[in-house]
Amino acid sequence: MEIPSKEHCFHLMCEMAMMDHIAAHCMRVCHVALFLVDNLRPHTNLNRDLVQAAALLHDITKTRSFDTQENHAETAEHLLGDLGYPELGRIVGQHVQLDAYDAADVLSDVEIVNYADKRVLHDRVVSLDKRFDYIMGKYAVVSEDRKRIRLFAEKTAEVEKRVFDRLPLSPDALGGHLDPAIYAQDLKDYHAGCDSDTRQ
Repeated sequence: MEIPSKEHCFHLMCEMAMMDHIAAHCMRVCHVALFLVDNLRPHTNLNRDLVQAAALLHDITKTRSFDTQENHAETAEHLLGDLGYPELGRIVGQHVQLDAYDAADVLSDVEIVNYADKRVLHDRVVSLDKRFDYIMGKYAVVSEDRKRIRLFAEKTAEVEKRVFDRLPLSPDALGGHLDPAIYAQDLKDYHAGCDSDTRQ
């Protein structure tokens, strides 16, 4: 299975002219996801490189979606498949909604990326309640939307329980365990890479 390196993910993000605030969101989702992978590893077979790439690239087509109105999860999956990363695309395609919510003992890469995205509002780690309040306010147009979002929230809370049953901390403590220096360095490296790509 081919998985792009972090540096290549940054290159793809730059190539797609990702807005700065979306790039910052993707970086934060990546840090949440990798913290979970690193601390869940004794209990799981999570693929760190795959989770890293999926977290960084989950919003790869979101910037252009503001103009095209495309479903950015679907088009990101197709784009990554076309680039030779079908497994990565399959995970990215489920970052908004999982294809299936189950209570299996083994946590999957796709669940970790989906959950990490639901813990980051813009570039801040927040509770699921706060994140879903934002989603409800932004995307719930009709009553069917509200029902669907409430169901997603309930299912994501079940994933959260499965994650934190295996960790020696509470969901509320997650943000305090992330190293801000790593986030700052990744943002710096990303912007330096974009500047370099522009000059070439």
